[in-house]
Amino acid sequence: MEDGEKRVKQEDCNEDNLGPGILTLTNKRLAFDKTKSRIMDFTKRMGETVLDISLEDVSKSWKEGLFIKKVCFTAKTNDGEQTYKFGVFNTKGWLKSIEQAIKEKETQ
Repeated sequence: MEDGEKRVKQEDCNEDNLGPGILTLTNKRLAFDKTKSRIMDFTKRMGETVLDISLEDVSKSWKEGLFIKKVCFTAKTNDGEQTYKFGVFNTKGWLKSIEQAIKEKETQ
């Protein structure tokens, strides 16, 4: 993490296209690190960071789903605008935290 960066929220989750990993929200960015786990001995290892998006690049955030709930956001990347959908435990809490972090980043 960078100087002045603080972790706001972090959760083990699954993204529709990227697969399993850990979603992290800081006061400056959203990051997603891939994980690999083995059922045989209950181990989990961190992999590479596959998503590292500055909060300024997030253009829209929302939650969706009736039974399988997801927190979603659209962000500007090098490949154009991309939409990501994460299956997290508390979608309402995540959405509120993301929107609050973006709002606080804009006022700085």
